[in-house]
Amino acid sequence: MNIVFLGDVVGEPGRGALYRAIPLLREQYAADAIVVNAENAAGGKGITPKLVEEALEKGADAITLGDHTWDQPDLVPWLDGGSDAAARVLRPFNLQEGTPGQGSMVLETPAGKLGILCLSGRTFMRPGATNPFTLGYAEAVRLRAECAALLVDMHAETTSEKVAMGYRLDGVASAVVGTHTHVQTGDERILEHGTAYLTDAGMCGSLNGVIGRDAEAVLQGCITALPCKYPVGGWPAQVCGVCVVTDAAGRATAITRIAQVFEK
Repeated sequence: MNIVFLGDVVGEPGRGALYRAIPLLREQYAADAIVVNAENAAGGKGITPKLVEEALEKGADAITLGDHTWDQPDLVPWLDGGSDAAARVLRPFNLQEGTPGQGSMVLETPAGKLGILCLSGRTFMRPGATNPFTLGYAEAVRLRAECAALLVDMHAETTSEKVAMGYRLDGVASAVVGTHTHVQTGDERILEHGTAYLTDAGMCGSLNGVIGRDAEAVLQGCITALPCKYPVGGWPAQVCGVCVVTDAAGRATAITRIAQVFEK
C-alpha cells in the first residue's frame, strides 16, 4: 500500500497549495490513500464543515485534526451528524469519554483496508487528553488486527513524546508520523520491527512565514512583547508530508519525505 500523509494545513495558502498538490502526488507516488492533517485550515484556527467537504472533494481521502479541533464551533455538532464527510474526519482519539466525533477509522483503499488513528500528546498541549501510550496503543492493536496497514498521526508539541510513540507502536503501526509543530524534520526511518517514523511531517502553508503566520507580525510580537494578531502568511506556499510504502503484511518498506513549493 502507498500512503501519502500531509502535515498541518494553514489558511488559504495552505488549502490552495494542497488542492493543487493532491492530484500530482497521487500520480507521482501511486497513492492508494491521501490523508491530511487540516486542523488549521480555517484561517489558521480549526476547520469548518464546508472546508472539510471541500478538501474531500479535492481528493483528500481522510482528515485528521489536533488541539485546534474545537476552534470552529459549528464543527462540534456536525462531527456527530452522521454525514459521509464527517465519518472521514478524526479528532484525537485519546480525549475524554463522550467527546464529539471519532478518533479512529478504517478507510477502504484500492490496496485494502487502511486503519487511521489520530492521537494527541499531553506535554505543553491543551488539557483534556488522556494517556496516548495506553489508550492509543490498545486502539492501534485493535485496528491492526482488522486492517492491511495502519497510519498513526501523533499530534504533539514535544519531540520526545513523538519519538516515544514511534517505539511504542513499532511493529503495530505501519507508520507513526508527528504533526503540530509545522516544521518538517529530517529523521525519517524504518524502526526495527517495521514501522516507518518521522517526528514531524511539516505543514501546508506559507513558505516565507513563521509556521504559517505572517513573518512581520510575528517579529513585532517577539520584539515588543505586546499583544498582537498573527494573520496567516501569504504565497508562495509549501506542501510537506511523507509517502510510506508497506508490504502485504503491513510492514513499512520505504519512507520518503515530501516538500513541494507552489506559487499563487
